[in-house]
Amino acid sequence: MQEVIDISNEVAAELAAVSDSVLEALRERLGCTIRLRGNRLTLEGGKDELARARGVIEELVRLVEDGQEVGPSSVDAVLGALDQAEDVREVFEEVVWRHRGKKITPKTVNQKHYVDAIRSRTVTFGIGPAGTGKTYLAMALAVAALSDGQVGRIILTRPAVEAGERLGFLPGDLLAKVDPYLRPLFDALYDMLDAERLNAYIESGTIEVAPLAFMRGRTLNDSFIILDEAQNTTPEQMQMFLTRLGFGSRVVVTGDITQVDLPKEQASGLIQVQQILADIEGIAFVRFGNEDVVRHKLVQRIVEAYKKHVEATGAERRR
Repeated sequence: MQEVIDISNEVAAELAAVSDSVLEALRERLGCTIRLRGNRLTLEGGKDELARARGVIEELVRLVEDGQEVGPSSVDAVLGALDQAEDVREVFEEVVWRHRGKKITPKTVNQKHYVDAIRSRTVTFGIGPAGTGKTYLAMALAVAALSDGQVGRIILTRPAVEAGERLGFLPGDLLAKVDPYLRPLFDALYDMLDAERLNAYIESGTIEVAPLAFMRGRTLNDSFIILDEAQNTTPEQMQMFLTRLGFGSRVVVTGDITQVDLPKEQASGLIQVQQILADIEGIAFVRFGNEDVVRHKLVQRIVEAYKKHVEATGAERRR
C-alpha cells in the first residue's frame, strides 16, 4: 500500500535536516519505506505500518509547527508517548530550563515522569543506563529551582570511585585531587549557566560541588541536592547521604546499577535502597530503559546488547 502526505516547507526542512537523520529514524523504527520529495512524503508498507507511520508523522508535524526542534530521538519519544497513550506535546512542551536560546525539555515519556516526580516528591531516584538524561535533567531542575528562589543553594556530590582503573597519586590540593571525579558535573553546569555567573555562585557557596565524603555530619536545609553515580555508594554511604536531608530541601539520586565500580564483595547502596525505601511516602523511583537513551543511536544499541548479554549469562549484580 502507498500513501502520500503533503507537508509544509518548514516541516520538510526539519525532517531532511542533518543528512535525513529523522527520516532514517522513521524508516528504522516504523518498518516501512518513506521518501521525501519536496513537500511530499510518500509512505509504502502494510496497512498497520502505514497507520502507525501516519500517526507518528502527524505528531512530528504538530511539534514542528509549535516551534519544537525534532531529531532522531523525537521519533522514539513520539512512539513511546503513543504506545503509552500520552499527549506528545505535554512531553516536549515541559521546558525545564532555558539558557541562551536553548531549551532543556524531556525527550521521552519516562523523562517527563522523572521531571514530574522531582517536582512533586522530596526524594527521587533516577535509575537507568547512560545517556538517559538522569543527571542532566536533575541539574537543570536544580538550576531552575535556584533561579526561582525555591531553594537557596545547590549541592552536587558523587562518590570518588574510579571506573575500573587506579589513577594513583594526584597532585595539588584537595579540590584538585577530587576534580577528575567531579568534572562531569561542572561540564553540565557550564552548559546551563554563563561562566561568570556560575563562578560567582561557586565562590559564594551557592553552588557546591563536593565528593560524597564531605557530606558526613552535615544537615542540608533549603537545598537542592543531587547525588550522582550512586551505584558506587556503599549501603552505609547511602544511608549517611539520605539522612543529611534538611527542611525545605529536595534530593535527587541518580545511578546505573549495571555499571557498579565497587569490588564484587562490596554491596551497592543504590541496589539495596530500592528494597529498603520502596514503600516510603514522599520517595519516588523512576526507572529508565534503553528506549530512553537520547545520545547517539549506537549508544542505545550498545546498552541493549549488554542487557541481553547479562540476561543470557546471568551476570547481573544483585547486591
